[in-house]
Amino acid sequence: MRLNEIADKEGARYNSKRVGRGIGSGKGKTCGRGVKGQKSRSGVAIKGFEGGQMPIHMRLPKRGFNNIFAKKLTGVNIGRIQEAIDAGKLAKDATITAATLVAAGVLRRVLDGVRILGTGELKAKLNFEVYGASAGAVAAIEKAGGSVKVLKRAKAAEKS
Repeated sequence: MRLNEIADKEGARYNSKRVGRGIGSGKGKTCGRGVKGQKSRSGVAIKGFEGGQMPIHMRLPKRGFNNIFAKKLTGVNIGRIQEAIDAGKLAKDATITAATLVAAGVLRRVLDGVRILGTGELKAKLNFEVYGASAGAVAAIEKAGGSVKVLKRAKAAEKS
């Protein structure tokens, strides 16, 4: 195989329908837009517009609170960690950190840190250095003979 022989599969790419090319094309005259009015023209931005009446999304009261300082932690269950140990991706007596989990393929990415969750069963004695752990996860880890060290979360100013 050569570079000039590489091609997409049949049907992967196709030309877009050419509109406005006469009645014989199947998309002539109104070009599939119906007839007349603002929506038949380009540059229409009327979604949510109610003819000058106050739109419903502005009439309804706002609810709740969005904490802009909240940290997004990536959750991982202890059962998933045990699967990685059984598969030989994690060492049995290692210290488990966020970087270790990413390198082993347990996690794809770490947002602001890792939180260990308690679903599943842990058999190996492991030491965790993470940004959070549920009470059930801590109990399961300590039952297996391991320990959990909760790290201090990095502030947004320190990250950038």
